[in-house]
Amino acid sequence: MTEPTFKLMAVMGAGMEAIVAKELKNLGYQVRTENGRVFFEGTLTDIYRANLWLRVADRIKIVLTEFEAKTFEDLFQGVKAYPFEEILPYDAEFPVNGRSKGSILHSVPTVQSITKKAIVERLSETYNTRGHLPETGARYLIEAAIDKNHVMITLDTTGDSLFKRGYRTEKGGAPLKETMAAALVDLAHWFTDNPFVDPVTGSGTIPIEAALIGRNIAPGLNREFDISDWEMFDPSIGKELKETARGMIDFNVELNIKGYDIDENMIDIAKDNANKAGVGEDIEFKQLAAKDWVPEDKNGIIVANPPYGERLGDEETVRRLYGEMGDIYKNMPTWSKYILTSDEEFERAYGEKATKKRKLYNGALKVDLYQYWGKKER
Repeated sequence: MTEPTFKLMAVMGAGMEAIVAKELKNLGYQVRTENGRVFFEGTLTDIYRANLWLRVADRIKIVLTEFEAKTFEDLFQGVKAYPFEEILPYDAEFPVNGRSKGSILHSVPTVQSITKKAIVERLSETYNTRGHLPETGARYLIEAAIDKNHVMITLDTTGDSLFKRGYRTEKGGAPLKETMAAALVDLAHWFTDNPFVDPVTGSGTIPIEAALIGRNIAPGLNREFDISDWEMFDPSIGKELKETARGMIDFNVELNIKGYDIDENMIDIAKDNANKAGVGEDIEFKQLAAKDWVPEDKNGIIVANPPYGERLGDEETVRRLYGEMGDIYKNMPTWSKYILTSDEEFERAYGEKATKKRKLYNGALKVDLYQYWGKKER
């Protein structure tokens, strides 16, 4: 029996769309990109595979139905018209989230409750119950998103966001999401035969993501997704896809990845996280201030997420750090440097204008990736 095909949507942070589109293309899918989302088509197997392999996306959703709605009656009837019984079993737990932008139906709580009511009515009629459904089973998270009166009803297949890889137990200060760290490694165009250094590593997320990429370890290998518990999903598919992923790990590649931090406690946390991710042997973590690092190699890549100085009084300290980085890195012409910060005075403090600047969002915070491209020696 052939599996049904769904319209699917990967969602991600602003500025990451092209990376996710490339990841999906590399997995063999045709894509269409919009702001904050990339559309593709696939079966339940494809959904699990995308959740397992995508490094930069936050979640994978099924687009159930789309329609125009200018009244709450339009919304109710549009939702109710969809055959939810083909997706949701009798005992499904189905919380409903809502969003509305530039639409007549702007009250999000009302959008949520009407969407929920319409699904309940549809399922009650199908399952012949009187408006009461147990909701004791697996979770099927529904979202009603309205944009300029266009309604899109989606079903989240992921559960906890994909940045939760399962290896980071201790986060330390203001941690960078794993998805963002993976995006930075991608944007740095790092090849495994080049040295990779994070001079302000914190809990080690950037080097860990680099090692996972270097070894071709699927980022979702140590976790499960909401789809895993669904009645319509055969768990043996997930087991098989994970088995295939394990077989694709490259144990032969030699990696030269280092992470430094001035705080010894952070180095302990980073080592622990790397061990949990299965890449503890691949990264050398060491307590070292950024200003005390002297590189032994050439043709390397630096990816750094230094503190942003968001708190009052930190600004001066942080800008001193930027200056120290600039002083050291200007003597490293064969190295490319990628530094992420929200400080718009970064280039002045660092002492050099970037080759290129790329705007990204770390959560809701607008940040820039300052890129200084090295000239490789052959």
